[in-house]
Amino acid sequence: QVRLVESGGGLVQAGGSLRLSCAASGSLFVINAMGWYRQAPGKQRELVATITSSGSTNYADSVNGRFTISRDDAKNTVYLQMNSLKPEDTARYYCNLRGTNDLGNRYDSWAQGTQVTVSS
Repeated sequence: QVRLVESGGGLVQAGGSLRLSCAASGSLFVINAMGWYRQAPGKQRELVATITSSGSTNYADSVNGRFTISRDDAKNTVYLQMNSLKPEDTARYYCNLRGTNDLGNRYDSWAQGTQVTVSS
């Protein structure tokens, strides 16, 4: 079983910054990618940023240039540095891990989510 533990959410004023962390543990075997998705009430969950095992990153257009995703392989941890936050960034942020188990099967694991609220 794979476990993801998030931290770093909270309330921040527009223009401020937050740093989210997500630590993975358990039967990871191989991590192919980790990233962040977010979901606001009544809206579909959307991709925020991902980083692959090779270090390739992908960002939603709405956050590109403001958010930075990074990882610490030794800690199996991914970070999302969020700068210049806007009220539209308000959502629950979910850490995601995409991996391959010891049988060669791909899997997805999701954290419980952490709330980010940006006030104007």
